[in-house]
Amino acid sequence: MPVRPTAALTALLTSVLAATALTACGTGSDEGPDTLKVSYKQSTDNSIKVMDTYLAGIKKQFEREHPGKKVEFVPIKAPDSEYYTKLQQMLRSPRTAPDLVYEDTFLINSDITSGYLKPLDPYLAKWPDWGRFIGTAKAAARGQDGKTYGVPDGTDTRGLWFDKRVFRKAGLPTDWQPRTWDDILTAARTIKRTVPGVTPLNVYTGKPAGEEATMQGFEELLYGTNDGRSDPLYDATSKKWRAAGQGFKDSLAFVHRVFQEKLGPDVSDALDPNYSTTVRGELLPQGKLGIDLDGSWLPQDWLPGSGHEWRDWSKEIGLAYMPTQHGQAPGKVSMSGGWTWSVPARAAHPDLAFDFVKTLQTKDNARKWYIANSGIAVREDVAADPAYVDAQPGIKFFTDLVATTHYRPAFPAYPKVSTAIQEAMESVTTGDRSVAQAAGDYDAALKDVTGGRVVGG
Repeated sequence: MPVRPTAALTALLTSVLAATALTACGTGSDEGPDTLKVSYKQSTDNSIKVMDTYLAGIKKQFEREHPGKKVEFVPIKAPDSEYYTKLQQMLRSPRTAPDLVYEDTFLINSDITSGYLKPLDPYLAKWPDWGRFIGTAKAAARGQDGKTYGVPDGTDTRGLWFDKRVFRKAGLPTDWQPRTWDDILTAARTIKRTVPGVTPLNVYTGKPAGEEATMQGFEELLYGTNDGRSDPLYDATSKKWRAAGQGFKDSLAFVHRVFQEKLGPDVSDALDPNYSTTVRGELLPQGKLGIDLDGSWLPQDWLPGSGHEWRDWSKEIGLAYMPTQHGQAPGKVSMSGGWTWSVPARAAHPDLAFDFVKTLQTKDNARKWYIANSGIAVREDVAADPAYVDAQPGIKFFTDLVATTHYRPAFPAYPKVSTAIQEAMESVTTGDRSVAQAAGDYDAALKDVTGGRVVGG
């Protein structure tokens, strides 16, 4: 059972993170009118250089097309949860704010409300390519004030990755498509019984996993518990967050069952903030994981030139959509998010920053990025391009899921709601709390972080 940090230790960690952020940013964006500072999330796996390589190419093009201008990168190498903390620390001061930042769409409204980001509407109105972006992607970067604060560089979907090698050993079909949650658990139990040394099922969980736990894990379950028409987290009619109903409890119960029956990884591994790196870089390529509930981007780690090159992954890994709880319509579930390029409110060179965005998002550069990072296109012209559609196995499968996908409630309270979900997941993963107790804890936290704007239960 993991030891929980004391309040003093938590405060110390926060201070260290803040100091790290400020150090990483150097002296900020005030080093001269000709230097553009660009901050982004760098992989915690040293062998994965997809973003670094792509941005290096954009830098060369930009500096060639803008004589006298220089681009300086400020990478933040950290797990998701720490990246968000460090980024927000940087955005608070003009001394440390970069000119351009990489924002997860789940956090963007919180940063908008905090005054950290600059509205981009004056730039977008003069940029013809903005009309090429799909509406849902635009909406993900729009604040409650109706203004747009980021340019999306793609979206994603989620599903079940399963190892055909493991399935053959277990006597399971290699064209597997579960129809219900019970089908997933049955397959995992079969793997546990027949294929020793393999983790049957991975579902991300707990606070160390951050939004991976909320989105890849919990919400893939929760959004499959209703009829697919209403949002189980947020009630749009009353504009209130939903308390833990039966679907919420059933989702927690699924997570509890995975770890209680030892169908998932060891709890200590599951609560390692870098576990997703292990899943992509070791467990899946080495045939040590039966089923992985995960995102569309995994193949970026297996491309030629990566430290985990896996050319034949599509022959050894199968793809299945995540089913609804009981197989009820629409039968499948996916969650979508994505990232945007945003200009900090305290950026020293906002005009130059948007020029860099335009270079990032030419049709050719956007296509290169979607293919390089196994992303889902948000530009209509790229989505229709055969060079994109046929570039990698799996692209069509995950792009087709966009038709039935769900998006997180993009409101300022969401990051705190997400943390409350992670805490509930962690407590049933470790066995510290029962499902009913964890749901009660969630309701109490929900009322606190939303100012009591809660409905149902």
